[in-house]
Amino acid sequence: MNLQNPLQQTRDNHSTSRSELQHGDTPGTHTERVLVIACGALAPDLVRVRDMNGWDHIDFQCLPAELHNQPQLITGKVREKIQQNRNAYKTIFVGYSDCGTGGQLDALIEQEKVERLPGAHCYEMFSGSETFDALHKKELGTFYLTDFLARHFERLIVRGLGIDKHPELKELYFSNYKKLVYLEQCPDEKIESRAQEAAQLLELEYEKIHTGDDYLTQSLNVIVNPEKTA
Repeated sequence: MNLQNPLQQTRDNHSTSRSELQHGDTPGTHTERVLVIACGALAPDLVRVRDMNGWDHIDFQCLPAELHNQPQLITGKVREKIQQNRNAYKTIFVGYSDCGTGGQLDALIEQEKVERLPGAHCYEMFSGSETFDALHKKELGTFYLTDFLARHFERLIVRGLGIDKHPELKELYFSNYKKLVYLEQCPDEKIESRAQEAAQLLELEYEKIHTGDDYLTQSLNVIVNPEKTA
């Protein structure tokens, strides 16, 4: 969800309730609770980090990852979530970068007076700013996969972009890419194999970088300890 990632559109332009955690954690009803509205591609990792650290006051409501293929819809969907939950939470964070909205999401965040998780790009939340900037400078034409995107590559990229039915679209979408970087959170041979297969399909150089959860934990720590991360 573009020269950076069809799912992310461009680098600059990326509470799931337990009953809903295909896309959301049970909405809170206490004013001390915090809500993160995020992309569904981040949902499993956000919930894992939260639960691992015992940050039970954080809820997630995650929108479908497929929205990155229709970025014009993201801002409206985020607005709906904010307005639906405004009175139920002490603080609301948005877990998106611009994600191809052309500045509309930034304007919404300012208008609604909500906050954003740190990181100019969702991949930066996994790899850390220093690593991501180095990768970006080394090869501008880099396509990124996380565990979630590698696992669902066929659904989100191949079928989501219509490449299965129109193979010629692969050249249209990926002609400017040179490399695929797999940002691995949790080592899994099957998921890594899918990332390698994705690189082969797209005819891109393959590289794996293990990120773990450290940087994503730091992003959520902004919510838990804002005075230490200001």
